Amino acid sequence: MNWRAIWAVVRKDLKVVLQSKAVLTPIIIVPLLLLILLPGIGGVVLTRVEMPEEDLKDFDLIFDRMPDSIRQSMDDLDSQQDKIAVLLLVYMFAPMFLILPLMTANVIAADSFAGEKERKTLEALIYTPTSDAELYLAKVLAPWLAALGVTLVGFVLYTVLVNAVLWPIKESVFFPNWMWVVLVLWVAPAAAGLGLGAMVLVSSRVSTFQEAYQIGGSIVIPVLLLLFGQIGGVIYFSVGFTLLIGLILWLIVAVMLWYGAKSFQRGRLLAQL
Repeated sequence: MNWRAIWAVVRKDLKVVLQSKAVLTPIIIVPLLLLILLPGIGGVVLTRVEMPEEDLKDFDLIFDRMPDSIRQSMDDLDSQQDKIAVLLLVYMFAPMFLILPLMTANVIAADSFAGEKERKTLEALIYTPTSDAELYLAKVLAPWLAALGVTLVGFVLYTVLVNAVLWPIKESVFFPNWMWVVLVLWVAPAAAGLGLGAMVLVSSRVSTFQEAYQIGGSIVIPVLLLLFGQIGGVIYFSVGFTLLIGLILWLIVAVMLWYGAKSFQRGRLLAQL
């Protein structure tokens, strides 16, 4: 492996990301919306605004379906409204958090080949002193590393937000719990791999960044299904369930990356110029 050439391509791709408004804009806006504005407003309302009891009764069914371990973790809370606040910020936002690594890898990987075509730099990239496998690895590493970086920064910000918003009812720094540790260290990297694996396959076959990004946007559907499943009380993000989701994602990612590496040929890209 020519790691010097690989890291040169990785650095070049990351530099392009920092200079592209089309790529940077969703990477900045989505975390602010998902991890700051929505949970911040919802948490402040639930912890500081008294709500009528009849408006809270709809959550009774959700609490009845919750696993005993999750219910027991909220036994120290006095009111139903306080429990709803913890349920929202600690559990309901868990699947939404996965949109962050998935979307970040998706956006950057969309630019990995389609963006090269738009900028007329693909031909120079193809003639770099790398093998097909090395070039593919470089184009995969750049969005994956960027997604991990954005995810860790987003997690730190979300941790500060949750502990600050829920301080009036918990009076302690209690977040993250073990489920979130597994989510960030095990599932989030796999979600990033899922996004970039699909997008590299797509972006190598289309002509523009926007076209690749629009086609690859459908990859968030599994995450939305997890969110709706938790809202409906069908599933809950416990430590065991999070480990299982991560294992499934890693298996899918392994197959996608193997197929991508096997089918990737720079000659095919050159023919598209």
